Amino acid sequence: MLDGIECPTGLKGRIRGLRVREERVLADRKLARLGGQLEELLAACWEATVEPGPYDFGDKPVDWGDVLQGDRFFALLNIRALTYGSDYGFSVSCRNCRARIEWEVDLSKLPVRPLSPESRAAFIAGNRFETTLPNAGNRVWFKLLTGHDERKLPALQRAAPDRLLSSMLAYRVLEVEGVDPKDKRAFLEDLTLRDADFLVDEFDRVDCGVDTTIEVECPECREVQDVDLPFDSAFFLPGKERTARRKARSASSPT
Repeated sequence: MLDGIECPTGLKGRIRGLRVREERVLADRKLARLGGQLEELLAACWEATVEPGPYDFGDKPVDWGDVLQGDRFFALLNIRALTYGSDYGFSVSCRNCRARIEWEVDLSKLPVRPLSPESRAAFIAGNRFETTLPNAGNRVWFKLLTGHDERKLPALQRAAPDRLLSSMLAYRVLEVEGVDPKDKRAFLEDLTLRDADFLVDEFDRVDCGVDTTIEVECPECREVQDVDLPFDSAFFLPGKERTARRKARSASSPT
């Protein structure tokens, strides 16, 4: 894979693969808890900006907190692929029979959705997007998620584990027509699920990024299911590649 990439918004740059020195970032539990691991990895492996896309960094290095979630994830996928190759193996449990499914995906083949010209203009103008709820009828203004938002969301989810949807909606929705700001959370919690589902679809419709839904088949019961590509600190470790090398060495060693 080439070290020159173009992210979904048009941000272009040169990256490098992970080095041994990044081990401290992957092993730093405090950094992981505070949501800073990904920014550290991006800052370390992004070597140069060729085209800033919709961002205004000036002469300064990329501020990954200001970068849209879709660009960040795309860059991280490419850093991982540049480090170990584009094939990524992972395991999931079958939802039907609970058997372990070993699967492999080519990261370079995942569908990428670019940021549309309309969304780019709205993001540059203040990251403010408008839609109208089909059931309630109110106009709603919302934002796309950046790195700064990505770091805050886990804490919000931990604070209200039984209200994940309403917490996410309240965080992303900036304003609701005819609703006082102090009443916004109550309004969103009283939405019909049809309107809530519509809002989530609108978030995705105007956003950019990588489609990480993978279709896998259970080798035991042949059930086919959709799973999300596992993405945690283990994503940046050798994993199955190292295991395969060890097995190959074992098989070739004289007994």
